Amino acid sequence: MKTGYLLLLLACLSFTKPLQHNSDNGKNTILTGADQTEKYFEYLKNKRVAILANPTTIIGKKHWVDSMAKRGINVVKVFGPEHGFRGNASNGTVVKDEKDAATGIKIVSLYGAKRKPSAEDLADVDVMIFDIQDVGCRFYTYINVLKEVMESCAENKKELMILDRPNPNGYLVDGPILDMKLVSGIGRFPIPIAHGMTIAEFAQMINGEGWLPNKMKCKLKIIKVANYTHDMAYTLPVNPSPNLNTQQGILLYPSTCLFEGTILNHGRGTYFPFTILGAPALKGIYDFSFTPVSLPGMSESPLHMNELCYGIDLRNYDIEQLRKSKRINLQWMLDLYKAYPFKDKFFDRSVSAQIGNIDFLSGDSEFKKQVIAGKTAQEIQASWEPALSKYKQMRKKYLLYP
Repeated sequence: MKTGYLLLLLACLSFTKPLQHNSDNGKNTILTGADQTEKYFEYLKNKRVAILANPTTIIGKKHWVDSMAKRGINVVKVFGPEHGFRGNASNGTVVKDEKDAATGIKIVSLYGAKRKPSAEDLADVDVMIFDIQDVGCRFYTYINVLKEVMESCAENKKELMILDRPNPNGYLVDGPILDMKLVSGIGRFPIPIAHGMTIAEFAQMINGEGWLPNKMKCKLKIIKVANYTHDMAYTLPVNPSPNLNTQQGILLYPSTCLFEGTILNHGRGTYFPFTILGAPALKGIYDFSFTPVSLPGMSESPLHMNELCYGIDLRNYDIEQLRKSKRINLQWMLDLYKAYPFKDKFFDRSVSAQIGNIDFLSGDSEFKKQVIAGKTAQEIQASWEPALSKYKQMRKKYLLYP
């Protein structure tokens, strides 16, 4: 077997391999919207159904589309987001329309030539469904897809059913509110880095705050998660994307994704993205080391590829510390900036205008200046007020869960 093919196979497995499912073996086990088929199966009968789906779109251990098609629901088409319907496309890779090999159902990509369903796409659809796993961060782009789908449904007078799923970072509401001068593909809404909402709650916020063009409203039908509160720890049964392939990475993501705006590698090009941080220039300062390589299906050209990087290992970091603080951890950024010997290069990611720009990632043009000026984490977090508190108050209007 050729090495390149083996790496691609491993990358795909890392996306689709189930993580340990969240369960207390009792009547209060969390049930996703999709799991509760009795609440929507009869409603979908005799309707032409389209669904926005990816590998996280599951009922139990089976894919929703495979299960529903076999049970006689008329799934006329599937819309695929970033990474594609079956999850075999790399981060940022354009995805083409195709026919699903397993079911023969038409797949329309929303991560290629188009970013939202067209009137033609929805002409033969009676009800649209949205069911993909989010992780609760402004720069995780599935909330952008949600807005585009809601816009199309509103324009074409189609109902959108949301099969809701828990937010693994649902306990966390933190970060600077996006400066709307910094709107980009990784930040479209005036919300903090960690928004603390499920997809269905966020959809209600999009409607309620008038974030659709001309303040249109999308007709929503929500199937809520059962036995869920925002403070619950929830282990995802399926990896939400190729580079969020561990529960540790998912829970560190609100804090460590900010390093995408620095010269440090944050685990891309390894099988531990978002849990390790480092760069060659930190040799002699930190003992921990790793070497990023090209991993087809995950990271083809990671920062510092084939270079020995030195830094910090967060794979065994106690996540309970984050849960108790209810704050993004800024100390790692402050410590690594202080340790990095070439200060003028630390935030230099000019090769990528937006995705590698710390201003767009943080949503705040002051954040970089504050780090450079040596501000403490507490001083930086204090600067996020009063906007953050106003967001928290506004958020309460749209919550479906305690």
